[in-house]
Amino acid sequence: MTKAAFRDHLGRPIVAVTGMGVITSLGQGLKDNWAALSGGVSGIHGITRFPVDGLNTRIAGTVDFVELPAENPVERSYFYARETTDEALAQAGLSGHFGGPLFLAAPPIEPEWSARFALADRAPPSQRPGDAYDRFLTVLRDKPDPALHEAWLFGAISERLADRFGTRGLPVTLSTACASGATAIQLGVEAIRQGRTDRALTVGTDGSVTAEALIRFALLSALSTQNDPPQKASKPFTKDRDGFVIAEGAATLVLESLESAVARGARVLGIMKGCGEKADHFHRTRSSPDGGPAIATIRAALEDAGIAEDGIGYINAHGTSTPENDKMEYLSMSTVFGEGLSKIPVSSNKSMIGHTLTAAGAIEAVFSLQTMLTGTLPPTINYQNPDPTIVLDVVPNVKRDKQVSAVLSNSFGFGGQNASLVMTAEPA
Repeated sequence: MTKAAFRDHLGRPIVAVTGMGVITSLGQGLKDNWAALSGGVSGIHGITRFPVDGLNTRIAGTVDFVELPAENPVERSYFYARETTDEALAQAGLSGHFGGPLFLAAPPIEPEWSARFALADRAPPSQRPGDAYDRFLTVLRDKPDPALHEAWLFGAISERLADRFGTRGLPVTLSTACASGATAIQLGVEAIRQGRTDRALTVGTDGSVTAEALIRFALLSALSTQNDPPQKASKPFTKDRDGFVIAEGAATLVLESLESAVARGARVLGIMKGCGEKADHFHRTRSSPDGGPAIATIRAALEDAGIAEDGIGYINAHGTSTPENDKMEYLSMSTVFGEGLSKIPVSSNKSMIGHTLTAAGAIEAVFSLQTMLTGTLPPTINYQNPDPTIVLDVVPNVKRDKQVSAVLSNSFGFGGQNASLVMTAEPA
């Protein structure tokens, strides 16, 4: 291949994906996840991790089939990230020190109230009663607890991953709400395009389903309360959708310059062709009702990829199943693609795995690439009562065999943090 074959339309190194790993409520590993997802299986179930008596939402897409040394969000998030990275590196044919940077999307970390009060109760009687916060700080000053400290430290996950896999430089941890996983991928793409590295490890992970997290999202009226049956709760783009289902999972992608991948004989799974991001200052949690920032995000991704609107063959929608977000996403897609949108299949993985929050963009990128690799469009399940104001080909309820060569994946996060990725099949 000529040097020009390794450069994109703007003269930048083409970025290939050479390894993928994933874990969700559907199972561990790409094979099991894809079989379930393409088969229309739901991973949503009743919550058993903590008491849900009196709560309006009692369902989630938690990953409950793994054994952990400690039950806290950091340990869960690290485990998911570690396992998916092992899988991705094995597929990429890489072992030993990775030798490239790590970009990790991880959930914001803070101690749960149950842990805080348990710690405060360790204070000597002379310090009781009193403010619980002061008491647990006193306990930690008197007898530091490194394990507990690590469990509450935002950067702990990336540090542990960097040590285990031998990444290069300071690991980057980011949290851009529901766009985090896609943002981590974008940072990896930019590092390779800028010539700073030949490869990058990009990870999105989230094991933060706790009672507090559930209650906080419930107070925002963001969660579905259709608990029975759990598998039917997430129903994107339908008339009776009422909120998203909180979930967990992780995905890792090994990104590599196409030139590097070809030189070492790696299998190219797909190309990270374009990335777009725009901020939305409309509201702390709500998206702008005119869809302006989301529209600009999609257009930026297409422009970065050098692909026209009619070049997209499939859209992996953000598709949260919340009344407002689904409406806004449809507005943004219909504005960008116009009448051509009716010819583009659109589906939401969240109808089966729920909303994996900071991991969502990475997980859905993996599924988008798998869509092109297999020629199978995963369905949007629970699509029995279409919203008449949202006219989409959502691949309803059953998978569809269709070969596509370019996919758009949207991630529109709380706080107005929007990211879109364009992925294409391996170049000829």
